[in-house]
Amino acid sequence: MRPAKADQPDAKSEVDVAQQTVDITEKQADGFKILPAEPRSFRVMKNAVGSIDFNQNMLVQAFTTNPGRIVDTILNVGDTVTKGQTLFTIDSPDLLQAESTLLAAAGVLELQTRTLNRVKQLLKTGGGAQKDVDQATSDQQTAEGNYKAARDAVRIFGKTEEEVDRILADRKVDSILRVPSPISGQIVARSAAPGLYVQPGNAPAPYTLANLSTMWMVANVIETDAPAYRLGQPVAVTVPAYPNDVFRGYVTTLGLNIDPNTHRQLVRSVIDDPDHKLRAGMLATFSIEIEGPRTSVAIPSDAIVREGDGSMTVWVTTDRRRFKRRAVKVGLGQNGWRQILDGLNPGELVASTGAIFLSNKFAIAVTG
Repeated sequence: MRPAKADQPDAKSEVDVAQQTVDITEKQADGFKILPAEPRSFRVMKNAVGSIDFNQNMLVQAFTTNPGRIVDTILNVGDTVTKGQTLFTIDSPDLLQAESTLLAAAGVLELQTRTLNRVKQLLKTGGGAQKDVDQATSDQQTAEGNYKAARDAVRIFGKTEEEVDRILADRKVDSILRVPSPISGQIVARSAAPGLYVQPGNAPAPYTLANLSTMWMVANVIETDAPAYRLGQPVAVTVPAYPNDVFRGYVTTLGLNIDPNTHRQLVRSVIDDPDHKLRAGMLATFSIEIEGPRTSVAIPSDAIVREGDGSMTVWVTTDRRRFKRRAVKVGLGQNGWRQILDGLNPGELVASTGAIFLSNKFAIAVTG
């Protein structure tokens, strides 16, 4: 205990509480890093936490255009599809009816064409009347119109001209309706199953597809920050799953109201994700540069000491041996440097790596 008491006067002699200064030895000074305050450019950023979601503008629910029972489901969640690729097939009564009507119309047209040819031949040989030819011509034209309409009705179901010709040639109906993908993308949800009866627009959709080249970043920012956001602002997004990756995008939507319970505003951004790394529901953080860079006096972040009362202090020196405690007002922090809004001038020397040591030495003297 006596050596500790002997050390106490030395500690006090190095610290002047009234002047708020601390003197260090030459040996101690060798371990300090002393840097000048210097002007630096700081980007004015706003940060917020949100989540990743599908780009709802690129999210499509694939329904059948006609009711029927699912025959075959070809694809699963996660599969990549191209526009027009078959998603599933159904046994469609409507298609069956349309094809039956086409076959009937084709038969009537064939009959009316033979009848017209026969009455024309009779007229030439003097065995028929012109009115019979006129009537047969009208009937044949009506049958031809009905045939074309029936053929178009089958084509509306997605049948190609070759498939329609095959139905007519074989005189055999094919009630299997192919449901194509409306977009190129990936399947993100599936409710389709063989035997399930589906109807147009009835939820849930058999398949849900999304173009995942872009995603949404949805955040709710605090009310006081709301005026800082504008449409088109560039956004940098990070997610815990890929801490070293930065995803770029821009603000596309600003909420028109402030939530009365949370006092936050919706800010939604479209984020480029060409490698499909992002997943809907991921926690994400975005940074937005809300204005041009500001040039201010700056010092390394480790030169600033947060005191118990929340104030910020630095240790200033002119001779690298005596350090004076000074309160400062800090601003933005970027890349290991901190903006000083008040309390320091450019060129003044501050202790960097030794700031905590000086504060501890001063605190011991104050309480000792």
